[in-house]
Amino acid sequence: MSFTTKIFNFLFLGMVLLQASCKEEPKKALETTPITFTKEGDLSIFKKDGDSLITSLSIEIAESEYETATGLMYRKSMKEEQGMLFIFPDVAMHSFYMKNTEIPLDLIFIDENLKIVSFQKEAKPYDETSLSSQVPIKYVLEINAGLVDRWGLAVGDRITYERL
Repeated sequence: MSFTTKIFNFLFLGMVLLQASCKEEPKKALETTPITFTKEGDLSIFKKDGDSLITSLSIEIAESEYETATGLMYRKSMKEEQGMLFIFPDVAMHSFYMKNTEIPLDLIFIDENLKIVSFQKEAKPYDETSLSSQVPIKYVLEINAGLVDRWGLAVGDRITYERL
């Protein structure tokens, strides 16, 4: 046996033994930390005809590109007195979808004057259908599905909000 053959056989045997000695780790289920609500402000909704308060909410604010793209994705639930306010840098038509969103939502589209201009009610979890504002807007408020009707919200109602 030549020296080169002996080296090759030695290396080959070493690789076989190395592979045999490596144990494969059992696969673990992907563990994720639940995303929790982080209060970043307060929002109030008023009737269009006067100062009659309809409701007040604690809100998270989404305004960076990442925050507005992610929104309420991967959330397991949201309390009735909570919502997410999206603030866009421009006044334009905006569309949303429910990809990776686990809870049904009502979307409230709001213009630059803080007036409600349209709704998308009962958006279904995981549905990737485009939900358009139908008119140019600056803000979107996402709340639990069914609350727009329960609170009796209407086009022309208005919001105010404060950051913490």
